[in-house]
Amino acid sequence: MTFSDGAADWWQALVAGVTRHDVPVFEAPVVLAIVAAAVVLSVPRVTWRWFGLYVTFVHELGHAFAALMTGRIVHGLRIGLDHSGQLLSSGRGRFGAAWSGFWGYPTPALVGAALIWAASIGRSGAALSIGAVALLAALLFIRNLTGILVAVASAATAQLLVVSASAATVSHVVLVLGIALGVGGVRDWFKVASVHVRHRGRLASSDAYLLSRSTGVPAALWLGGFAVVIGACSAYSAFLLWRLLS
Repeated sequence: MTFSDGAADWWQALVAGVTRHDVPVFEAPVVLAIVAAAVVLSVPRVTWRWFGLYVTFVHELGHAFAALMTGRIVHGLRIGLDHSGQLLSSGRGRFGAAWSGFWGYPTPALVGAALIWAASIGRSGAALSIGAVALLAALLFIRNLTGILVAVASAATAQLLVVSASAATVSHVVLVLGIALGVGGVRDWFKVASVHVRHRGRLASSDAYLLSRSTGVPAALWLGGFAVVIGACSAYSAFLLWRLLS
C-alpha cells in the first residue's frame, strides 16, 4: 500500500466516522462494566499518572480554544509529566483573558459529557473523528515534547479505532473515555480547591487565584463557577447513563 492509498483510506474512515450513525444497544451489565473501567482509569494513582496527562491536555485545550473564541492569539501550550500545564496567549481586553482562564477546569467534564451524549445517540465515530482533528490542530501551538506525544498518541488511537474497530467497540470506548474525563474533571476540581485550603504555598498554580489577581473577583467565586459547570456536566452525564441503564 502506497502512502497516498493509506491517506485515502484514512480520509474515508474519517468521513465515515463523522457521517455514520450506529445506534448503540447497551445492556445494564455492560454499562456498569464501562463505568467500572472508567473509574479504574481515572482514580487509582498508577493509572491516573498516565490518564491524568490526557485530562491536563484537555484542560489546556479548553484554555486555548476559549482564547481563540475571543480573538486572542495563542503562542504556546505546554504540559508536564507532573500534570502541570501552561498556555500562553495575548490579546486586548480583560474579558478574553478571563474567558480563557475560566475554561480550563470545566473542560474535561464538558468534553466528557459530550462524549457520553455522542455514544448514547450512536455518534461515537463522529466524536472520535472530530476529536482527532482537534488534537492534530492543537499541534500548531504545542511547544513541548510531552504535549506533542499526548496529542499524536491520542489522535492516532482515536483514528485507529474508527478505521479498524466495530461500531460497538467504538461506542464502548467513547463511553469509557467520557466517564473517565468527567471523573478526572471532578478530581482536578478537588485538587485545586485543596490548594486554596491546605496548600496555599502553591496558589500560583491555581487558575482561580490567577483569575482573582487579574479581575479582582474573589478566587472562591471562580472556584464556585468551575464547580457549577462541572456539576451540571456531571448531572447530565449521570442522567444519560441512567437512561442507558433503563
